[in-house]
Amino acid sequence: MDNLYFILVITGAVIVYTLVRWLTQRRILKTLTEEQFREGYRKAQLIDVREPNEFDAGHILGARNIPLTQMKMRLQEIRPDKPVYLYCQSGMRSSRAAQLLYRKGIKDLYHLQGGFKKWSGKIKTKK
Repeated sequence: MDNLYFILVITGAVIVYTLVRWLTQRRILKTLTEEQFREGYRKAQLIDVREPNEFDAGHILGARNIPLTQMKMRLQEIRPDKPVYLYCQSGMRSSRAAQLLYRKGIKDLYHLQGGFKKWSGKIKTKK
């Protein structure tokens, strides 16, 4: 019986933790459809947080590559006074990048719903 209570407490804690993270994420990062993203990204800092090999294979025209793995070291490249539009392959890494940027004082954060794999606009590839 004690094991059952322990399992229920752990399960409840995981659910609460997941819910709190989800609500925090929604508060700090605005998810945009492709149409909404397209309307605003030219007036913002467009950052692809994928790795360089993914970026070279194809990226949104005008994007700058700052991989999530290098984000802490390259924070000075991001202006806090301009909106930041993030994207990755599916949306997971851009969410993590947004959390890091938010903690560093950058508040105007957006990301592409579904990530680059859902993008149907112009792309550029490295030849």
